[in-house]
Amino acid sequence: MSIAIAQARHIFGLKSGVCGNICYHDEQTIVYPSGANCILYNIDQKVQKFIQGTDKSEGMTALAVSPNRRYVAIAEKLEKPTITIYDLHSLRKRKVLSSPDVASNEYVSLAFSPDSKYLVAQGGKPDYTLLYWTWEKSKVMAVTKTSNPQTNPPIYQVSFNPQDNTQLCVVGNGIFKNFRYSEGNLKTFNIQKVEPQNYLCHAWVSEERVIVGTDTGRLMLFEAGEMKHEFNIAAQEKKPGEEDIATGPPQITAIVSYSKGFACACGPGTVHLFEKTDDKDFFKKAREIKIPQDSNSADPSKSQHNLELYREFAEEAYSIALHPSGLYILVGFSDKLRLMNLLIDDIRTFKEFTIRGCRECAFSNGGNLFAAVHGNVIQIYSTITFDNVANLKGHNGKVRSIVWSSDDSKIVSCGLDGAVYEWETFTGKRVGESVLKSCHYTGVAVTSDGKTTFAVGSDKTLKEISDSAILREVDAGEATLTNVALSRSGRMLFAGTSRGTLWSLKFPLTIPGEWQELQGHGSTISKMKITYDDQFLVTVSEDSSIILWKIQDKEGRGVKRDKEVGWAEEILITKSDLEEKNSMMAELKTRVDELKMENGYQLRLKDMNYNEKIKELTEKFIQEMESLKTKNQVLKTDKDKEEAKHEEEMAELMEKHSKKMIFCKKSANNQKLMLEYEKFQEQQAKMMKMQEDYDRQLVEMEESKQRALEELTEYYETKIQEMTTKLEQSNDETRQQTREYEETKKQIEEDADREILDIKNKYERRLRDEKEANMRLKGETGIMKKKFTSLQKEIDDHKEEIKKYQADKAKLENIIRNLEKDILGLKKEIQERDDTIKIRDGSLVIDKLNTALELNITELRQKLKATDKEMHQERQRVRDKEAVVKRFKTDLHNCVGYIQDPKMLKESIKALYQKHVQEDITESASVDADIQKEYSRQREHLERSVASLRKKLAKDSEIHRADNVRIMQENVSLIKEINDLRKELKIARTMIHDLEATVKQYSKRTGGEDGDIYAVMLKAPNALVENELEEKNKIIDMQKFEIRKLRMEMETGSRPGSSTKLPPMQAVESSA
Repeated sequence: MSIAIAQARHIFGLKSGVCGNICYHDEQTIVYPSGANCILYNIDQKVQKFIQGTDKSEGMTALAVSPNRRYVAIAEKLEKPTITIYDLHSLRKRKVLSSPDVASNEYVSLAFSPDSKYLVAQGGKPDYTLLYWTWEKSKVMAVTKTSNPQTNPPIYQVSFNPQDNTQLCVVGNGIFKNFRYSEGNLKTFNIQKVEPQNYLCHAWVSEERVIVGTDTGRLMLFEAGEMKHEFNIAAQEKKPGEEDIATGPPQITAIVSYSKGFACACGPGTVHLFEKTDDKDFFKKAREIKIPQDSNSADPSKSQHNLELYREFAEEAYSIALHPSGLYILVGFSDKLRLMNLLIDDIRTFKEFTIRGCRECAFSNGGNLFAAVHGNVIQIYSTITFDNVANLKGHNGKVRSIVWSSDDSKIVSCGLDGAVYEWETFTGKRVGESVLKSCHYTGVAVTSDGKTTFAVGSDKTLKEISDSAILREVDAGEATLTNVALSRSGRMLFAGTSRGTLWSLKFPLTIPGEWQELQGHGSTISKMKITYDDQFLVTVSEDSSIILWKIQDKEGRGVKRDKEVGWAEEILITKSDLEEKNSMMAELKTRVDELKMENGYQLRLKDMNYNEKIKELTEKFIQEMESLKTKNQVLKTDKDKEEAKHEEEMAELMEKHSKKMIFCKKSANNQKLMLEYEKFQEQQAKMMKMQEDYDRQLVEMEESKQRALEELTEYYETKIQEMTTKLEQSNDETRQQTREYEETKKQIEEDADREILDIKNKYERRLRDEKEANMRLKGETGIMKKKFTSLQKEIDDHKEEIKKYQADKAKLENIIRNLEKDILGLKKEIQERDDTIKIRDGSLVIDKLNTALELNITELRQKLKATDKEMHQERQRVRDKEAVVKRFKTDLHNCVGYIQDPKMLKESIKALYQKHVQEDITESASVDADIQKEYSRQREHLERSVASLRKKLAKDSEIHRADNVRIMQENVSLIKEINDLRKELKIARTMIHDLEATVKQYSKRTGGEDGDIYAVMLKAPNALVENELEEKNKIIDMQKFEIRKLRMEMETGSRPGSSTKLPPMQAVESSA
């Protein structure tokens, strides 16, 4: 027994009638209302985040995002309207604003100040009160009435000046006012000097200028309350010679400004962009953008949510049903019921039924039948022959819901006549009924076995009906349930309400009922369906929104199936479309072949051209190589000549050198001295020159150093001046901030003191009143009231204890059922393993399995005993606690007797405190709580460990079973091969025997020579036959060896067998 979990996954639809209903959070995220939620939709990642509306809200009326993109303000319609401000990053609630100054039940417009610190809210009719909030302090700074008290026209929009927190602009029907906040009041200024019109919207385009749109298609540019320019968009859009449309001129419904100008919406699907002119004072129309009236697309790549098909009809569709195959759809119109094909790119009608205004229709789960409501009669048709199989007559009012049972043998219907009927499909007979004239039923659901029906209607109850009798009736309080849906697993029950909320009810039903209410739609939920795999719930509401909920049983269990159902890849296509596509494909193929031929011809031409070029280049290269070879030969001959000449010159030089050496030896010393002196003179001159260069370089370095030092000093002096100016500015800012802080602190302290005094006076008056009331209530009346309250408390405590005992009992029964299921599962496993062992040979494995299963059964029985023991211990603890509570109640009752004597009452309370409240008791209580917490943590950890080990065991057993099947298949194939080989061997032996017999007969006929041949054949038989026999014997031996090897692997496998005891579980340290 648990309440299923439901979370909104995606919401389709936009709530109209909300002021500022589309805003940007950042470049990728859009904020808009849908149903009872505010949606943050990321257009890149296609992900939605949700801000749920408050309970008992009648819907959102206005929306505004702060200029710093951190907060969103949502106004909701209530008896006392509220404004809730959320943080857009964490999606947490920051403030809830409400004021008694507003007589209306809604706010029609909201706006944040440029610094996001203030919020202005425009109330609705009848008084149209404007509130100026400091929202972070939840304080109203100023209040004023914006509408004219005589005519009381409506107000549409309010906004802040983007450069000034104190200036506001308000527009309405004949209302265009500018307000300035000053000293706790909002005062009008810059009163307009033009004829009043119905102003629908406005936007600030500069600090002094406001652009305003009217219901006649006019744009007016105001500066300081004076109209500077007027644009008549309606006249521009009207073509020459075109007559006026009966609907009148297009209205300007929205204006938004940007850096270059502004954009305005004029009429359905038209946006005009205006940009500043060269003189910056006026605007001109730059562009007109047409938005298509229907943004749907049949191309999935162009749509955001993979919209695959859509079709528009001239008349309204009353009901719809999808075939289980997903290829057909049934739609009810005012004149006929149409069965349509879902083609690859169209929805096409192929059969019509004469059923007018069909409000309910449904296909059977098998898809071979469908039921349609025709007035008070339910007609059943065959989807194969399209014949009317049966007519179910019995309802006196309109039938509002029909449901097929899971096996299509029954139909359950309910209607406005207060009847819930159960019909047999094939005979058309009514087999069950439950009639309650005072209730108009609107929704019905049936369990998978078809025995129990759940119905909801106008009497604000949920009824559980079985065998034509109401077993349980769950009261829904003030809410009216409109629809009900039950999962295929039979563990999750959901109901929709007239307020648009979704109820997840505790199932099976209890009295009183328990449920969890989830905010979803903004109006009545008209239809609900759960998907085939129990993963999603789809709800449709009268506010034109669809919500896709992710649902899950609290225990995490889903629908058990033998095999997973895959998505169908087939789709319908008409013969003409297929032929057209085939012809197109054939044309494209011929075109491709032509292009291939053309490309091949072009490639061949290019190859020929390139081959000619290569040939020319190779010839040219060969000619150049020949010329280079000749040049090289000439250069070699020239080199030889030069070498011979050089050798002759060297010989002459050597002779001359020897002669000079003889002459130079005589004058060598004098020449050396002269040379050394000359070198000394040269070195001295060089040294002088270098000394001058170094002196000059030193002077230059000194000058450059001085210049660099001066530049650095100037640079750092300017830096110091800049830093000093910045320091002075920061000091001024600090002083300003301290003054502001002191002022705000002073205001907060004054407000707090005033609030404290008000609260003090309030509670003093209340205290005096209470004292007077207590003086009047004396004597027997007080004592009897105390006794009555104590007895009532005891009754409530007993009820709570009974509920606890029932819950404990249900938990223990659930544990016993789970253990019984485990025993049944183990018995099934025994049976399966017995079957598999019979296929193989080996009675030893059966014994091992039996022993293992007996061990498992004994372990489970020990667990059962342990759980029983724990249950007895828990009951003993509960009895002990009840005894303590009872003693405390009797002592407390005795204390109440001294209520007229304060002194005795004080003494008795002291004694009661000393008796029951002690330090060691609190310590032990805290210790018991800690032990209980640790015990629950350890128990959860062990349960998770056991679950994971069970999963591993199931996985290993599945793998082991697959291996066994594979080995058995290999064994079968090997045995087959052995049998074939044995047959071949037998045939070979018969052939040899026949040959030997024929040879003997031949030898008898021919005599001795042939006898010698026979002797030779006997001594050496046919070599080919012997080779074949040897090879086949070897193959048989190898196959026998493989069989033995596989049997050894099966008996001594690496995985633990069914008879092997698993190792003990090791406690895994939790990450917590």
